[in-house]
Amino acid sequence: MNTALKALQLKARHQVYTLLSGHNLSKLHGEGYDFSELREYQMGDDIRKINWTITAKLGKPYIKELHANRELSIVVSPLMDGSLYFGSSNAKQKKLTEVATILGYLAQQNADLFTGVAYLQPQTISTPPTKQLYHIERFSKAIYEASLLDTKLSYKESIENLFQRIHKPSLVFVLGDFLEEIDLSLLAQKHEVIAIIIRDEAEESPQKLGEITLLNPQNQQKKETYFSKKSIQQYIKQLNIHEQKREEHFATYGIRSVKILTNEDVVRRLMGLFG
Repeated sequence: MNTALKALQLKARHQVYTLLSGHNLSKLHGEGYDFSELREYQMGDDIRKINWTITAKLGKPYIKELHANRELSIVVSPLMDGSLYFGSSNAKQKKLTEVATILGYLAQQNADLFTGVAYLQPQTISTPPTKQLYHIERFSKAIYEASLLDTKLSYKESIENLFQRIHKPSLVFVLGDFLEEIDLSLLAQKHEVIAIIIRDEAEESPQKLGEITLLNPQNQQKKETYFSKKSIQQYIKQLNIHEQKREEHFATYGIRSVKILTNEDVVRRLMGLFG
């Protein structure tokens, strides 16, 4: 096995068993995920339970009632293409693998059912619903070693396919850099959704570089440009607009999220997410 990958998995397992042990992945843990019935919304109900499809059809809000069920169905779904291939060390893909691996170990530690579904071109990498470390670590290896350069993913088709794959109401983690618009409203209608945003520090706070050649990792196209202070200001402005739109989308559909930079500690960021 790749020694760097093995080290990543050993570190992840140690952190889960020592630092994250006892942390619940879901705010609804212990409340259940098996549907019982739909009923009209009442004052004081959790708005995240609103079934927007039924609400739209009937013209008044309905919520999802759930049976008690301690076992969670955990789905970890990385969205992977050339956009993750950033920087000389490919740090975003490695960080995404670390996050997915930690989530897998945490599901196994909590005796929850883990399913991995990674979308990349031209294939989908998936595991059966499992509690076995064997499948979790094979999934970790596959996404770590995936060849992403010169690939472009259709996020819309991926989310639609993921919705069709998951039959049981689940806690769904969607992993990616979210530098393009990704609509998660379909998933949020049926599942509790958490978005984990993987970014490089240079994407958040770019430095003045002068004359440079940029290479698009999704299609290998080159662009000669001058990266000045003004260019950085324009980039930051557009990024902030994009981020505000994404945050509004998440707030509308009750989607929790956390951003993890490649130079940040994953466990510390996840502990903040899980409370």
